[in-house]
Amino acid sequence: MTADTMTADTHYATLDSPVGQLLLTADPSGVLTSLSVPGQKNGRTVQEGWHHDPDLFRAAGEQLTAYFAGELKEFSLELRGEGTTFREQVWAALDSVPYGATTTYGEIAARIGASRAAVRAVGGAIGANPLLILRPCHRVIGADGSLTGYAGGLERKTRLLALEGRPAVGQGWG
Repeated sequence: MTADTMTADTHYATLDSPVGQLLLTADPSGVLTSLSVPGQKNGRTVQEGWHHDPDLFRAAGEQLTAYFAGELKEFSLELRGEGTTFREQVWAALDSVPYGATTTYGEIAARIGASRAAVRAVGGAIGANPLLILRPCHRVIGADGSLTGYAGGLERKTRLLALEGRPAVGQGWG
């Protein structure tokens, strides 16, 4: 769902974290539809008519807290990001990048059977990921090992990768 298509059936909660306050949204059954951070490019903001429902997000909060404490390496939450078939393929490929590892845009393109020319489109799909942290787009780096764009900001990307045991910029990414 985009911010424009989220409806009054949208439930939300916020959670403090080491990378800022997280805004989580879900449908009424508790399926997570977004996780945004302050200042995020195309991030969500609470809309009139949304339902504040912290209890619906108890499992997500517990897992995120454990992740930030270094105690959880893989989330087991039901997620649904709505996008084109191509975007959903890219997002599924992101889900397969393990904790503490990085991959490149080209490797994601190859995983989904897209041509090398599709790397820009892969980058666009990764940038449109509505479920930051939970769907690990922060684990995607440039082909040369450099940190590249992150909707939540490069400082957050650096912090998330450091949390997962990746070295500082310029010290052996990849």
